[in-house]
Amino acid sequence: MKSIQRRFNNVSEKNPNFSSYLCFAIAVAGQGFSRQRLCRWFYKLVDKDDYAWSERQEDLRHLNELTNRPEAYRK
Repeated sequence: MKSIQRRFNNVSEKNPNFSSYLCFAIAVAGQGFSRQRLCRWFYKLVDKDDYAWSERQEDLRHLNELTNRPEAYRK
């Protein structure tokens, strides 16, 4: 089972200067997580200061596109 939290922690430890939003984006990129899982972990892991509340839906839409890469690139 893929763990967003485990991947997020690994990225955060390797890149302490990155924002929590960037670490989250790197952690979910190309992993095929569902939108529901993305939303749940986004609110748990990403600092509220790292994104504008009014733009959160757009941010989540972008993360959903990052995690679900096109079929042509899947292994």
